[in-house]
Amino acid sequence: DESSGYESESAGGERAEAAAAGGTRGRQRRARTAFTSEQVCRLEKTFQRQKYLGATERRKLAAALQLSEIQIKTWFQNRRMKLKRQI
Repeated sequence: DESSGYESESAGGERAEAAAAGGTRGRQRRARTAFTSEQVCRLEKTFQRQKYLGATERRKLAAALQLSEIQIKTWFQNRRMKLKRQI
């Protein structure tokens, strides 16, 4: 059961209430990543050159920025959606 994390998409508020009350149902969400300004700058520069990264490019960028490949992938997905909203 995957979701974007928005409460409006969940099947009622029970899951959010259980999590807030310390319930153990469902998976715990990962803490939000606080990117440094240097990381954001490098990510933005890379995004300006190419909107999509292949596996090799993602792996290299993740190693250079000391982030996971999933964090890089998610950042690019979110950045493409931001660009889409702006247009």
